[in-house]
Amino acid sequence: MTGSTPPESGPLSLAGNQDHELSDWEQIAAAVLRKSGRLTDADPDDAVWAKLTRTTLDGIAVTPLGTAALVESLPPTGLPGQAPFTRGRRTTREDGWDIRPLFCDPDAAATASAVLTDLENGATSIWLQVGDAGIALADLPTALKGVLLDAAPVIIDAPGDAVAAARAFADRAAGQKLAEGTNLGADPIGAAARGMVSTSSTTVASTTVAAVAEIALEIGSLALVVDGTAVHDIGASDVQELGYAAAVGAAYLRALVAAGHDVTTAASLIEFRYAATDEQFPTIAKFRAARRLWARVLELSDVPAEQRGQRQHAVTSRPMMSKYDPWVNMLRTCVASFAAGVGGADAVTVLPFDAPLGLPDAFSRRIARNTSSLLISESHVAKVSDPAGGAYGVEKLTDDLAIAAWAEFGRIEEAGGVLAALSDGSLHGRIDTVVAEREAEIARRKRPLTGLTEFPNLHETLPTRLPYADGAIAVRPYGHAFEAFRDAPTANKVFLATMGTVAAHTARSTFAANLFAAGGIDTVNAGRNDDVEAVLKAYTGPDGNQAVVCLVGADKAYAEWGTDLVAALRDAGAKHLILAGKPGAKTIAGDTVDDWAAMGVDALDFLTRTRERLS
Repeated sequence: MTGSTPPESGPLSLAGNQDHELSDWEQIAAAVLRKSGRLTDADPDDAVWAKLTRTTLDGIAVTPLGTAALVESLPPTGLPGQAPFTRGRRTTREDGWDIRPLFCDPDAAATASAVLTDLENGATSIWLQVGDAGIALADLPTALKGVLLDAAPVIIDAPGDAVAAARAFADRAAGQKLAEGTNLGADPIGAAARGMVSTSSTTVASTTVAAVAEIALEIGSLALVVDGTAVHDIGASDVQELGYAAAVGAAYLRALVAAGHDVTTAASLIEFRYAATDEQFPTIAKFRAARRLWARVLELSDVPAEQRGQRQHAVTSRPMMSKYDPWVNMLRTCVASFAAGVGGADAVTVLPFDAPLGLPDAFSRRIARNTSSLLISESHVAKVSDPAGGAYGVEKLTDDLAIAAWAEFGRIEEAGGVLAALSDGSLHGRIDTVVAEREAEIARRKRPLTGLTEFPNLHETLPTRLPYADGAIAVRPYGHAFEAFRDAPTANKVFLATMGTVAAHTARSTFAANLFAAGGIDTVNAGRNDDVEAVLKAYTGPDGNQAVVCLVGADKAYAEWGTDLVAALRDAGAKHLILAGKPGAKTIAGDTVDDWAAMGVDALDFLTRTRERLS
């Protein structure tokens, strides 16, 4: 087609006259990979699939190219607003999603001011932490002063005493019609999973659920939140978070039915909360799969089809954020909130970029709420109910996640339910396995953390923030081991013995400097050096004499004068010699240097060894 006028009749082909075969794509992709050295001439073209397919921590393949063959055997997904609700709980989202900031400042007056500021500038609901994690129970009326409860939904989060918090909010809301979506937010199992309460009894959890449900029905609100971030924050994978959430939801249904409520009413009192990460496609698929899972649970519970939609609240992942180079968190949360919106979340909380440092300030709160406003109003992400629907790769990933999460749900149920799986350690054992795999990938920088393990700014000045309340939620950041290095930077530096012209050594000197900086180690770059004498002059100068030296240069320079340089540096006082690159016959023999660093090295171990040599 040419021009902007569509044909008067006949089918509209969005692809034009495309007659290419899959093998054509394989051939072109293979040519690119051969040029980059990732494939050899002997590799067949279809080897690109193995090279380009990414595998999640759950062992699920994320395909590099969606094809119709991926969805041929998948079950029907229905339409938006129809069971099994894979494509969304609502038929349309013209009004976007609920913009839901989190408030956890124990200073009630400061919280009240922040709440009104956010509501006047784009926020549409309030997520308020009450108790040890935030506002004192007695200060709840102060924190909500000026809030119109019939216009702005309030979601209470009180892990320490959900029943008391529910009663306090009910007193504040007495006689008022509450905004749709208001939630008393009880989640006793989530609080137990986080270690915030000692609940290990099904009876205690059921009593809490039943008591809060009664209050919710009296005031016309939701009662419960199934918070999947309780396990996400300690390292659970997407599948484990989904399986855990389904098991908690099932436990709450049982508790409510045992308390005398019909199952349809019970299901209507529950909202689900999931983490949204900057892994875009898995996050989109996770929210779609979660709705399908819950619809299946409710189908087996004889809930009418039209009542099986899952109310979803997305919160940008806490552990994916870094307290170092925190401004990068703006980019992470933007991708995560985009993915949650595309995935169909009803409400989205964008955590402020400085959240890992302490209580967010006014600027970071504004950026956080405006992230959703931009995605809704300027990027028009919510104009379509299910933007990813029909995309072969997304549909396949959704199906794979749903099947794997259903299996995880089954494992939890077989253990006797979610509280039993938490008590016997089986759930945490599976999570620990995922944590170990993720941390191994981060250590080898196969899973990079920008600003922390990659391209760190060693000389940045971090903003200062007020501390959280003593009972605040505990999170295990993905980059915690590297943050520990940065928390205790070493005063001693590594001397970069740069060999040859700047052009000849810059790739490896940049690599080495970034690697050392990730471990809180600064470097001295000697600039251009054309021979051993030039390097020694720089090393014995005012900026030299470091105990640890790293040779950085091209393989040719290593082979021609690298061994001589190592000997000369040792004679000049260097105690520990590192080679940037892999030792070998074409560079420098491994027994000539003390250590080496190249792509794929276990950076955590390498930096630990280096810091020991510097101390």
